[in-house]
Amino acid sequence: MALLTNDIQDKMINLLVDEGLVRREVLDEVTATATKENKPLFSLLTSENIVDDELLTHAIAQVSGVPYVNLTNSLIDQEVLSLLPLDIAERFMAVPLAEVQNRLAVAMIDANNVQAVDYLANRIQRPIKVFMASEAGVRHVLDQYKTDLSTVGMAAEVSQAEATKTEANDIKTIVQDSPISRALSTILEYAVKSRASDVHIEPLENSLKIRCRVDGVLREIMQLPKSIEPALVSRIKILSNLKIDEHRIPQDGQFAVKVSNKEVDLRIAISPVVWGEQVVIRLLDKSGNTFDLEQMGYAGRALRTIRKGVKRPNGMVLTSGPTGSGKSTSLYALIKEIKDDTVNIVTLEDPVEYKMDGVNQIQVNADVGLTFASGLRSILRQDPDIVMVGEMRDAETANLGVQAALTGHLVFSTLHTNSAAGVLPRLLDMDIEPFLIASTVNTIIGQRLVRRVAAKRDAYLSNPIETQSILSTVGHLLPKTKEEVARVSEDLGYKDLPLAGQKAYTLVKGRDTPATPRGYSGRAGLYEVMDVSEQIQELIVKRATSGDIQRKAVEQGMITMRQDGYLKALQGITTLEEVNRVTSDTA
Repeated sequence: MALLTNDIQDKMINLLVDEGLVRREVLDEVTATATKENKPLFSLLTSENIVDDELLTHAIAQVSGVPYVNLTNSLIDQEVLSLLPLDIAERFMAVPLAEVQNRLAVAMIDANNVQAVDYLANRIQRPIKVFMASEAGVRHVLDQYKTDLSTVGMAAEVSQAEATKTEANDIKTIVQDSPISRALSTILEYAVKSRASDVHIEPLENSLKIRCRVDGVLREIMQLPKSIEPALVSRIKILSNLKIDEHRIPQDGQFAVKVSNKEVDLRIAISPVVWGEQVVIRLLDKSGNTFDLEQMGYAGRALRTIRKGVKRPNGMVLTSGPTGSGKSTSLYALIKEIKDDTVNIVTLEDPVEYKMDGVNQIQVNADVGLTFASGLRSILRQDPDIVMVGEMRDAETANLGVQAALTGHLVFSTLHTNSAAGVLPRLLDMDIEPFLIASTVNTIIGQRLVRRVAAKRDAYLSNPIETQSILSTVGHLLPKTKEEVARVSEDLGYKDLPLAGQKAYTLVKGRDTPATPRGYSGRAGLYEVMDVSEQIQELIVKRATSGDIQRKAVEQGMITMRQDGYLKALQGITTLEEVNRVTSDTA
């Protein structure tokens, strides 16, 4: 918080009261507390959540006559950041924003500090334009100094000639060299702060390509010299406790890093490819998940069907979808939904992605013979009420899961299929008898992830093609009259749905910025939840196709993933383009 003169502080108090931001009696009470405890008044207002820090900073800037800038979501170009050294920026809590007509725009917490402004102008040898920003905003930009990917190129000092001369048993010395360590740390920090779910390190013939998957879409962030590849890959192997001299077969490992005071688990997969070894790093940020079904995007009929399925004393609840579609996250959310001191929950996972209190989690370790199948046999001797199997990969595990469901256990697991209906033929393919599937499977969840529209967005009316697509996909689900709006919206779990049969619908698209590429930020789930009714059980016993099962489920009220996506687009959560991209292979 900026240091304020008595005159500015008095103006601030009057402004807060006049604008209705703080009631006079509340302000008097906080003022008395600040005087008694010898604490700054405005710091106390923010710490007690009476006034938002950004709002307060904006108000201070207004009464001080200094322009204000909100930096909490800003992404500053690295060339601009290089104009003010990090040590100077941290000392004065001042960050560069942009160059404008040979003047450097600088944001500061204490923009009224004339001596600091003069020092900065002399230090960078040019006039500056001062803006006021909150402490959180300035620290957000300071963090971007530490993810300057241009510094990664320094690691190319490890030349190809040196790498060729080095014996295998000396590789550890090379990879612990500071440029390599800094390169890997910078790449991982950049990935975490970009909200990436995966980092791909891919060898080419003459270079090393680095790509990040952000919101489900891969994009290249840089290319490094080929000479850095052996040392970088070996560094990752050492951190993951893998064999650094093994280049012929795939290896899997894991380790953890701490970025911005939060721990991130990394799952490592290394595979030999034509031009070297490819490394894929999966990032698991354990601090950002609440495992709340509503927040994950479950709504209306889907949510009611899930809660009905998990309240049954036995049977199977299965989630399906491609890799990275959030199946494991859904399982954790289901466990959280029913976790209680009266039940014993045991999980078998590879790996244990999130640690949950009150749940007995077992890590699969095939090297010592602890597979999904052998672990499941052991679990059933531990008096469990609820069993979670991370993935049904083979017929043996699937058969054991079915047997567990038949003997009074509630079993959660995942399968790789394209839709909820596709789970049933997949179980048949694993040699599970149809009558066993019909009698054990309670609920099936099909899911995909779509990118969310960013907060900075624009509304527009759908064109004729988009309107026709909306009507053909969800037109029969939308309310027909104004009297039906409340009832239908509640049934489907969305607010104030538009009427069917309109000539155009209001949609949104995000603004393309460096922080929100193509107008997206974050992801939301699309779900279809199938309740295995008696009619569907009959189809299973008759070995019906997944298409027949899907049609019957839709007849009985199931909302498909594509329909769920279109409803979310009408709510402004995502776009029709994104829904069509993700669900192009589904009904």
